[in-house]
Amino acid sequence: MTGTSPRRESWMALSSFCCFTIAAALFASRFAPGTWYASLDKPSWNPPNWLFGPVWTFLYLAMAIAAWRAWRSPALPRGAMLLFTVQLVLNALWSWIFFGMRMPGLAFVEICVLLLGIAATAWLFGKADRLAGILFLPYLAWVGFAAALNFALWRLN
Repeated sequence: MTGTSPRRESWMALSSFCCFTIAAALFASRFAPGTWYASLDKPSWNPPNWLFGPVWTFLYLAMAIAAWRAWRSPALPRGAMLLFTVQLVLNALWSWIFFGMRMPGLAFVEICVLLLGIAATAWLFGKADRLAGILFLPYLAWVGFAAALNFALWRLN
């Protein structure tokens, strides 16, 4: 009888979580900033455009690793993976609302809901695996910053 080893299954699961987060990133990237965003009045603390790519690459990788670590834990709370999925969908939808639909007010409401989803996911993942919860904290901080920036852009324009 041949079966997949637990080690191989674990690596396959990590690969799956990476693919899942990459899919969200690819969807969001379809609505990248363009001439509309470039024309907006921005606050003085708006980060340079080159910073977003490296930050999001790190954050998506950290999300995938966190989900994988939480998934491996026998202490994973019920609903944690569903919440992870919901917050990832909300993450991808924000770009569509803000850049695609050009609706910063609605995007601000959506990003506030996303923040709640991220915080809840971090908490549930942390209950399963401390490092999994910690890996979500930079994401929570960055999206909190993005929410403040979203609000400022909405108010300035």
